[in-house]
Amino acid sequence: MQFWRLIPALAGTFLALCSAASAWAQGSYPDRPVKVIVALPAGGSADMIARVVTQKMAAELGQPFVVDNKAGASGQIGTPLVSRAAPDGYTLMVSPASFLTTNKSIFKTLPYDPEADFVPVTKFVNQPMVLVVKDKQKFPTVASVIAAAKAAPGKLTYASSGDGSPQHLAGLMFTTRTRTDLLHVPYKGGAPAINDALAGTVDMLFAVLPEALPHIQSGKLHALGLMAAQRTGTLPQTPTMVEAGAPEMNLSAWVGLLAPAKTPQPVIDKLQRAAHAALADADIRSKLAASGMEVAPGSSQQLKDAITQEIRIHADLVKAAGLVPQ
Repeated sequence: MQFWRLIPALAGTFLALCSAASAWAQGSYPDRPVKVIVALPAGGSADMIARVVTQKMAAELGQPFVVDNKAGASGQIGTPLVSRAAPDGYTLMVSPASFLTTNKSIFKTLPYDPEADFVPVTKFVNQPMVLVVKDKQKFPTVASVIAAAKAAPGKLTYASSGDGSPQHLAGLMFTTRTRTDLLHVPYKGGAPAINDALAGTVDMLFAVLPEALPHIQSGKLHALGLMAAQRTGTLPQTPTMVEAGAPEMNLSAWVGLLAPAKTPQPVIDKLQRAAHAALADADIRSKLAASGMEVAPGSSQQLKDAITQEIRIHADLVKAAGLVPQ
């Protein structure tokens, strides 16, 4: 038999072997430690969520999940590392919504495509935003903040964890809806923003509730209004913005798990099952709820749809605020 006649058969055998090897590799996933990048400093709520949930996922899957903080530049240092990683399930990302939604409107260019470069695995939690101040005598209510802002446009300051962060977006929503002008002061993460709010360096902070909650409970910060449709059981005495006499403002800073684009579906499915099992654990649910978080597991498609929808909504908000992309 001539050699060329063997080529189709050999090619078919090769492809079959490759397919079998791929299936075996995915079936044995994970067989080594998994890196989980958080593009924020240690100590913030996203970092805490990543550590709590992936620790349980590690127990489910039998391999360590190692959280690696790559903070800075509003997510533009850590997030591209995941977009460029091998799509094998061994480099993942736990990300706040803003790096995948608001950043597209805040910055002229990004070193990653929020929709094309990642495969969503599942949402972990929703986190309401809350307006907090240090000086309760000066700012006892949301109405007092609005009045002071209108009396001195551009003078009152609010901190955030960086340009395009949930805190920044909340500030934009507040100023747009109340027709006020506040000075935005960005930091490299939620923890340093909280620290300067505690020190009185800034007048206020639109905080992710879990990050501010311990300081609210200790009396070091005062919660004036919740950016949600209803009050939370964690802070039952804190009114919603509408109850406080401000326009309606609903904003949740969700946190989710994503993998590089083209990660095999069996790997995504296995990660999703492990994540959902972790989020169903009573101890984890109790711990997250006590921190002001709403457990919100869902499908890959649901998170993908949320990212697409919020990119559009946040773009409209940034445009309405007159913010020029950097």
